[in-house]
Amino acid sequence: MKEKKKRGTPISLVFPKRMYVFIIPAIALFLTFWIIPVFQLFYYSVTNFNGVNYDYDFVGFKNYMTLFREGTLVNSIKNTLIYAVIMVLGSNLLGLVLAMALNVKLRGKAFFRTASYVPALFSAIVVGFIWSYVYMPESGMIASLMNTLGLDGSSFNVLGNYKTALYAIAIVEMWKAFGTTMIIYLAGLQTVDESLIEAGRIDGCTEWQLIRKIKLPLISATITINVILSIIGGLKAFDYAFIMTNGGPGKSTNTLMFTVYKIAFTDQMMGKASALSVVAFIVIIAITIFMLYFMNKREVEL
Repeated sequence: MKEKKKRGTPISLVFPKRMYVFIIPAIALFLTFWIIPVFQLFYYSVTNFNGVNYDYDFVGFKNYMTLFREGTLVNSIKNTLIYAVIMVLGSNLLGLVLAMALNVKLRGKAFFRTASYVPALFSAIVVGFIWSYVYMPESGMIASLMNTLGLDGSSFNVLGNYKTALYAIAIVEMWKAFGTTMIIYLAGLQTVDESLIEAGRIDGCTEWQLIRKIKLPLISATITINVILSIIGGLKAFDYAFIMTNGGPGKSTNTLMFTVYKIAFTDQMMGKASALSVVAFIVIIAITIFMLYFMNKREVEL
């Protein structure tokens, strides 16, 4: 709807032109802290910039070829994918099971909901230090429990074993994230019409059939949201590899983001780190788009 001034100039009652001035600060911030740095990232990836001295040279795709030749890229992508799969499956399955269990009439369910969400409230550094103690060999919580049960607690050293370290830190992030996925699943389950559940029970459906045939299809959009968020979080894994293992033992917990950090700030090879960041950016976008397409297709089929 428009109203005319006395001179005949139309003015919008919904969104006057002068209102566009208020989005200029947001656009300026977006350009400054997102668009320009992304273009700089692509530019530095084809140089030998060390992050300090701006007297650098153009080296073309040498940084990319070096990453492939050294095996750095393959190793970090492999570790990141393993980490993401464990984190996505674990946090979503645990969150969904808890949401199902806490979506029924249960005495004290408010307490259990709150208690399940508590791990998500802690910062990554606090969680990392807590679990470092839990995993500590000989005197840690798990090792002490093993000693109490008559087992050899001194042999328990998951963070010091290159075969188990990656799985150990992935479990930590899974533990921190399942509370968030549970809350989202719980919100989705509470939108399910109870009359549909009752109709299914009247028709003789078992509880498993009710979950598989009614509840899960009706919260398929919620599942998509949780899976995509978990995938993005898993592919950006950095905190626990830095806090708990510092990428070790060896390179067993070198995820993409940790490797970028190490190359950029430890080795001071910002150009090479930028090249790895570009690859990580492409990998994350590609996997996210594929999973979003796959999950949306599943929603239509359900």
